[in-house]
Amino acid sequence: MIPAVLAQVGLPLLVKWVGAALAGIDNPAAKGAARALDEVGAAFAATRVDPAQLAEANRHLEAMAAADGADYRAALAEVNATARIEAQSEDPYVRRMRPTFGYVMALTWALQMAAVAWAIVVEPKDAGRIVEALGALSLMWSVGLSVLGVYVYKRSADKALGAGRAPESGLAALARVLDRKPR
Repeated sequence: MIPAVLAQVGLPLLVKWVGAALAGIDNPAAKGAARALDEVGAAFAATRVDPAQLAEANRHLEAMAAADGADYRAALAEVNATARIEAQSEDPYVRRMRPTFGYVMALTWALQMAAVAWAIVVEPKDAGRIVEALGALSLMWSVGLSVLGVYVYKRSADKALGAGRAPESGLAALARVLDRKPR
């Protein structure tokens, strides 16, 4: 998705963005690359670069973005094929995996919060350590909630397909937001 957007904005803007990002890194190699990109950007701005060569570079960037997009679409097609097989399964467990996982996550979170609240009420002097220990679980919860988020997103896409609408891709949503492609 990002290469396609970058290909649309063109090489001069890409050089400017990457140069600015590298300039903020405290590393001699990054600083050197930022200076070199500033020189390239200045050459673009002063039209010291042949417009035909710049257009060719932009075409090459678009071709690379198209190749990356094809790889992305192939991976997405594989994921969608797997989800379709899951949805068509006659096995009730497979068909109910997403809601079951959501309910298990909600129940586990509620039990954990109840246990933390009870422990803080019973041993208020240990509240700081309890909250710190709860923070140590944030990585575990981020993984589980990320999986749940993907499940919810996929279910929303399934509902959109059921309503006769195609789910909107990330790039289509970005283009719509930027007013480049109306919905």
